[in-house]
Amino acid sequence: MLRTRVTEEYGIQAPIVLAPMGFVAMPPLAAAVSNAGGLGLIGAGAAPPPVLEEMIHATRALTAAPFGVGFLIVDTAFGPSTVEEHLAVVIAERLPVVVFHWDLPPRAWVDELHRGRARVWLQVGSVARARDAVALGADAVICQAAEAGGHNHSATPLLSLLPAMVHAIRPTPVIAAGGIADGHALAAALLLGADAACLGTRFVASAEANAHPEHQRRIVAARAGDTAFTQIFGPEWPDGRVRTLRNRVVDEWRGRDDRTPPQPDPPQCIGTTLLGGAEYRMPKFSAVLPTPETSGDFEEMCLLAGESAAVIRAVAPADEIVRDLVGEAESLLGARPLPSPGAVR
Repeated sequence: MLRTRVTEEYGIQAPIVLAPMGFVAMPPLAAAVSNAGGLGLIGAGAAPPPVLEEMIHATRALTAAPFGVGFLIVDTAFGPSTVEEHLAVVIAERLPVVVFHWDLPPRAWVDELHRGRARVWLQVGSVARARDAVALGADAVICQAAEAGGHNHSATPLLSLLPAMVHAIRPTPVIAAGGIADGHALAAALLLGADAACLGTRFVASAEANAHPEHQRRIVAARAGDTAFTQIFGPEWPDGRVRTLRNRVVDEWRGRDDRTPPQPDPPQCIGTTLLGGAEYRMPKFSAVLPTPETSGDFEEMCLLAGESAAVIRAVAPADEIVRDLVGEAESLLGARPLPSPGAVR
């Protein structure tokens, strides 16, 4: 078995972490990854504290294994994505892991979560930011490289960023993120010093993901070069840099995509979806991801995906994805020298 500090310290069987993707990583997917031996993370997104509490209860009804939650530190058009009341829910529910992404959280929040016996992970895209995360008290750092889909600050590929980050913040555990969707990439990340891998795109293309089938179909159909960075999406979250699948709107705005364009006059609706149980008319350049309830023009939508889409060939159940990743990585690592003790053994 692949045993690392993360598997041992968090009571999981596989060094696989579900990226806490808003809209997509809902209770069924988080529970499925945890039941498969990995660590499922709920994507809180813009969910208010009472809804987060319901999501935690729904996940707990599906699994007895450890799971956690991921928050964004950003001000959106709907207000701050994360507030102190979210922390109160996490502490009351005794979740073992909380992940923060985009900006760094206040030190007081990290201390409060530690007092509530939750471990805090911070996702960052540079070595300097990783050092800041450790200084804040992070128990582990997710190394988000340039290949990763979704909102992404990084400009450095995983092959360069991961070992540099592992060296810079040792002995803090580092979880690799970006470009990982098969056992070869998982094995490479472990050999480079990661204690686990955090996967997003591969789990968007899973049976339990709360993703629209068209989004999944396009991930499966993608080839190398079919994703791009852009900042055009964002009336709800202006100017957020994302890696997404290329479609008509992404290609039309290449070279002019360093910010979210103003809304057209008259306003244009590209589709409808559900937000908080209510119908939401998606404006031009909407950053809201298409879920199964969404309808509209997918050539205009934000279809987040990382470069690992190029090796994904089918939508599969989460347990099968975890099993295949671990089995392939075990086979590869069995014939190779492993890193020093404390990484993989």
